[in-house]
Amino acid sequence: MVVLPMGSFSMGTEASPGTVRDADEGPVRTVNISKRIAMGRYEVTFADYDRFADASGTPQTRPADEGWGRGTRPVINVSRADAKAYAAWLSTQTGKTYRLPSEAEWEYAARAGTTTAYSFGASITCSQASYARDLGDPCNAGSDNSLARTSAVGSFPVNNFGLYDMHGNVQEWVEDCYIANYTNASANGGARTSGCGTPSRATARGGSLNSPARNLRSANRNFGVPSTRIEVLGFRLVRDLP
Repeated sequence: MVVLPMGSFSMGTEASPGTVRDADEGPVRTVNISKRIAMGRYEVTFADYDRFADASGTPQTRPADEGWGRGTRPVINVSRADAKAYAAWLSTQTGKTYRLPSEAEWEYAARAGTTTAYSFGASITCSQASYARDLGDPCNAGSDNSLARTSAVGSFPVNNFGLYDMHGNVQEWVEDCYIANYTNASANGGARTSGCGTPSRATARGGSLNSPARNLRSANRNFGVPSTRIEVLGFRLVRDLP
């Protein structure tokens, strides 16, 4: 876990000529992260999650790895309920409070003090993240197609907060339901869990190995049915601190 500095940031993307932006990234507002939290340096891995699955007494609940390998690769094929169950189990095991990050906490961590589209600057390269240069065209896959699958966590450069893979590799579940704008959204960094509509949709962040570069932007938002289990969707946790 990495203890995040408390601070404030502008969440979302301003609408201006030439700026890459989706309609759900506004209105931009200042969000204060005034609660002490630590965030997982890496996405939760198969090694982490498999211990939980085995401890539950139902090894058959181990999620499929698509033949890409387990160990230090990020866990995939997990629903948001699976992620929250893991957090609850880890909290019981450790006596600490683990949970999914709010969408605001996630973006604050992804930006890591920057205001550019990516934490690495205005653009991103194949040496900085696992993503698809074009849809279905893995970035620098090479003859062995090595990047057509998830990468072990920590394979790409760290951001200014000490976090890996905030851009690409796998998308990450967050606590918020998906609402297609930030109108009336909280400025205190908390998750939005009401006013979600029916059926409710859950938010995911970060882009994945199958995403174009624009979907890896710190402000980019995605959503899915909370029960979704797919090969490009995982999670990381935060821990509440005194």
